[in-house]
Amino acid sequence: MKQVILLKLGEVVLKGQNRYRFEQLLLKNVRQALADIGPVELRSIQSTIYVQPQDETVIDAALRRLECVFGIVGLTKAAVCSYDMQDVCRTAREYLKYDLLQAKTFKVEAKRADKSFPLTSPQISRALADDLAEHNPHLNADMKNPDITVYAEVREGHVYVHKTQLRGAGGLPCGCGGNGLLMLSGGLDSPVAGYLMARRGMRIFAIHFESPPYTSAQARMKVEKLAGLLGRYCGTVPLFVVHFTQIQEQIRSLCREDLFTVIMRRFMLRIACRIAERISAEAIITGESLGQVASQTLQAIVCTDAVSDRPVFRPCIGMDKSDIIDISYKIGTYETSVEPYQDCCTVFTPRHPKTKPSLEEILRQEEKLDIAALLDAAEVERIDVKPL
Repeated sequence: MKQVILLKLGEVVLKGQNRYRFEQLLLKNVRQALADIGPVELRSIQSTIYVQPQDETVIDAALRRLECVFGIVGLTKAAVCSYDMQDVCRTAREYLKYDLLQAKTFKVEAKRADKSFPLTSPQISRALADDLAEHNPHLNADMKNPDITVYAEVREGHVYVHKTQLRGAGGLPCGCGGNGLLMLSGGLDSPVAGYLMARRGMRIFAIHFESPPYTSAQARMKVEKLAGLLGRYCGTVPLFVVHFTQIQEQIRSLCREDLFTVIMRRFMLRIACRIAERISAEAIITGESLGQVASQTLQAIVCTDAVSDRPVFRPCIGMDKSDIIDISYKIGTYETSVEPYQDCCTVFTPRHPKTKPSLEEILRQEEKLDIAALLDAAEVERIDVKPL
């Protein structure tokens, strides 16, 4: 029995004259997601992408991969039938045999996209429902809340039979929204921020600041793993690791303790902007949530953003911690994010950080530092992290 995967497009279909570009990018992302599972045939027709692996034994693995591809709102495995109602009924009975045996109630929905098929959608539904009921006498029809819904879609010379489709990742194809540089700390918030911006079409690069010997090799491995988990949704993530020890020690030695975190974050943002310029990233992404910690008050954010030469996106800004945790569970980053390895943001935490700093006092403190020399001395290492 021949099987395919049907991918239903979402927002992409609303793109008017630009739709072709979005669809081609989505097809490219689908190919990349399935690159290592063998030859795959792809066709895009009428807001649906048809995915047919040459080796049908990998179809379940392919389905799991495609659940993480942005731009798809629904996906399902389907059996392929000819334009013959007897073949449709026979295939539905065989393909959904075990699901029908376990169900007590059912309904049938038909969609005839190809009007050359001799029966109308209601006629297809009735014929298929009658056949299934005849061969499964334990089943009762339920139009409101059935245990199983059987779908028959008539498209381009074939009828596709399947049960309820899975929910896709939604959003827009990754890469259609430009490049963004994610400040990936290793906590809960930044992977969620990266996921949310990738879902709106951004290609994700990442930057991480480490401070050896204060931070460990395990902390770095944790961040690399988070980048790999994020890569399930957006492909390979180029990760830039910045050696930040000297800058932090200079700030601690020469500047007021209560302003340490804001001054440190201004240095991080300066370095991020330099790297963003190099890789043509039009925006910086952070996991900040308003008021969550002292450096994320509105006044502190104003002081931090003053050094940026491009937009800073904060998709978590209005979320509670519980909202962020829920998403981290959903995308599979929670367990890694809570591993207890110290990052550079927690190494020199001030005892009483100022929650409402002014830009003037920050600038006065920074006069004590040779900013240009510190930025130039910061070592940067690039790692291309593959999806896990």
